[in-house]
Amino acid sequence: MQSKPEPALRLARSDAPARLDPPAPRLTDSDVERNPGMPLDLDMVRALRVNRSAVERRASTIPTRRTVKKEWQAAWLLRAVSLIDLTTLAGDDTAGNVKRLCAKAARPVRLDLVDALGVADLELTVGAVCVYHAMVPTAVVALEGTGIPVAAVSTGFPAGLSPIEERVREIRASVAAGAKEIDIVITRGNVLTGNWQALYDEVRLFREACGDAHMKSILATGELATLGNVARASMVAMMAGSDFIKTSTGKEGVNATLPFSLVMVRMIRDYFQQTGYAVGYKPAGGIRSAKSALEYLYLMKDELGDRWLKPDLFRFGASSLLTDIERQLEHFVTGRYSAAHRHPMV
Repeated sequence: MQSKPEPALRLARSDAPARLDPPAPRLTDSDVERNPGMPLDLDMVRALRVNRSAVERRASTIPTRRTVKKEWQAAWLLRAVSLIDLTTLAGDDTAGNVKRLCAKAARPVRLDLVDALGVADLELTVGAVCVYHAMVPTAVVALEGTGIPVAAVSTGFPAGLSPIEERVREIRASVAAGAKEIDIVITRGNVLTGNWQALYDEVRLFREACGDAHMKSILATGELATLGNVARASMVAMMAGSDFIKTSTGKEGVNATLPFSLVMVRMIRDYFQQTGYAVGYKPAGGIRSAKSALEYLYLMKDELGDRWLKPDLFRFGASSLLTDIERQLEHFVTGRYSAAHRHPMV
C-alpha cells in the first residue's frame, strides 16, 4: 500500500508555479462574518463588463497550470468530499432513499478505505445534504447528531416562477422544518431585462425570510445569455445579502462550467475587496468526476486562496461525484479501479 497523505487535508503543495494572476484576497482562518448585504449600487452593476475571450482563455488553463499527484491528490480528494452538498432532487424521491443518502453523507468513504488511508481521526462527512422541502423533516431526523446541515431548495425550484408570496412561505416552512441552509432561485427574467432593482428586492426578501439559515442564490447561469449578465447577477445577489452564489439548479441545459465559475469568483473577490465580507461559491450541475472536482479546487485556490477551500465558503452541488472520488481513492490504495457498484450512494 502507498503511504498515507501527510497531512490528510493540506492543500498547500502544488507541482505548478505558485504565481497567482491576479493575487488572491487575504482572509484568515478565523470565522467568517456573515454578509449583511449593502444598498444596491446601480452604477457599479451597470459598469461591469466581461471580456469573453479572456475568460475562456484563462479558464482553459485551469486544468493544466496546477496538478497534484499520488498522496497529495488523495488529500485534495478527501477535501473535496468534505465540500459536497450531497443532493437528491428527483421526482421519485422517497423517505427511504433520503435516509440512505443521509447515512452515506455521515460516512461518505468506505471504512476500509478510511482505515487504509489512515484518516479515521478526521471523522470525514460531506458538507450538507440537499433535498426538496418535502424531504427536509426526514433528512433532519436522519442526520441528528452528525452535525451535517440540511439544505432545502426553495422558492419554486427549479424555475422560480411561482408567486412571490408562495416562494417566501416555502422558505419559512423549510426553516421551520429544520433546514439550516436554503438554496433559492432567482427570477431569470429580471436579469435578461436588466431589472436589477427587482432582482435585488427579490433576493433581499428571500434573505429576510431565511433568518439565521444561510442562503445560497442560484443564478441559473446557463439561462442568463451572457457572461456580463452572470457578473451583474452575481454582484446584485451579493449586495442583497447572499451567503453563497451558486451556478445552477442542475436542471438547465448548461450548468456549471469553468468560464461561468471564473466570472462568479472574480465577482466574489471584488465584493470582498470592496466590503470586507466573504461570500461563498457553489458550482452545481454536471460535476461528476474527481478530475472535474480538482479543477474547481484549483480555480478556488488560485483566484480566492486557501480560505475558500472550506465548507463555509465552498460547496459542490453533486450526487454522483462522490462515487468517482471513492473510486479514485480506492485506486490510490490498491492500484486498481473498482466498479461503481462497489460505492453505492443509496
